Amino acid sequence: MNKWKGKSKGTILGYRIFVWCMKNLGVRSSYFVLYFVAAYYFLFEKKSNLYISYYFKNRLNFSSFKSKISVYKSYFTFGQVLIDKTAISAGLREKYTYEFDGIDILRQLLAEKKGGVLISAHIGNFEVAEHFFADIDFDCQISLVTTDQEVTVIKEYLESISVKKSNMKFIYVKDDLSHIFEINEALSNNELICFTGDRYFEGSKFLEADLLGKSAKFPAGPFMIASRLNVPVVYVYVMKEKNLYYHLFARRAENVKKRDAQGLLHSYTQNLESMIQKYPLQWFNYFDFWDDVD
Repeated sequence: MNKWKGKSKGTILGYRIFVWCMKNLGVRSSYFVLYFVAAYYFLFEKKSNLYISYYFKNRLNFSSFKSKISVYKSYFTFGQVLIDKTAISAGLREKYTYEFDGIDILRQLLAEKKGGVLISAHIGNFEVAEHFFADIDFDCQISLVTTDQEVTVIKEYLESISVKKSNMKFIYVKDDLSHIFEINEALSNNELICFTGDRYFEGSKFLEADLLGKSAKFPAGPFMIASRLNVPVVYVYVMKEKNLYYHLFARRAENVKKRDAQGLLHSYTQNLESMIQKYPLQWFNYFDFWDDVD
């Protein structure tokens, strides 16, 4: 069994190479380099190949041939998303266009002045959302609830090349539960709190729900916290389309009872499943998500 450990793969040298290509040769030149990077992962990352292939073949019912092709395309698409995130942070935002499906939902949420909870997933490219929000006078503060387990040197490098300091704040999950107080404080200031709801750590609390026809474990925290707060809950995704174009989605969680974490999770998985079906190559979970691969 291979569970997610809270860290993403990648080296500082790899990021430097892509940034050099983007700034000197253009974003699409970096996409060209990805053909070789994706091929490396496709040929040598046996475990992640096994898990992502299971997703395509057993959960999405792709043929064996289509599943293999999709494994390669998934790596390539993931690389594009990472490049786009880096390029936008490095000052190349004007190269990208987007459309926003559901902006009125977020505007109404802020107008209610109660704050709100956004729940996303490791699908698409949510981390670039704030750069698009700024274009539509979306003057709000978003706090991302996360773990502090990413590779620090890469985070520091990405921050060093950013032309504009991010407005995104981070609330780190701590064993002493002090993050709960930070969340309540942010909500009292009419801020938005964002969780990702599709990865849990081994040994932490979890809830179970069906996704793509089979039960899986989800982190209990986002759904327990969101269901207990008297604030709106919105599912948000930022999905890559062709070329340098993004599609932002916002959908309000409906008919979920207060303190019904399981009900909220069920609503979330239904919403996430619809997004996965629409963008199957953009759900980036390269581990044994369903705990079903030998």
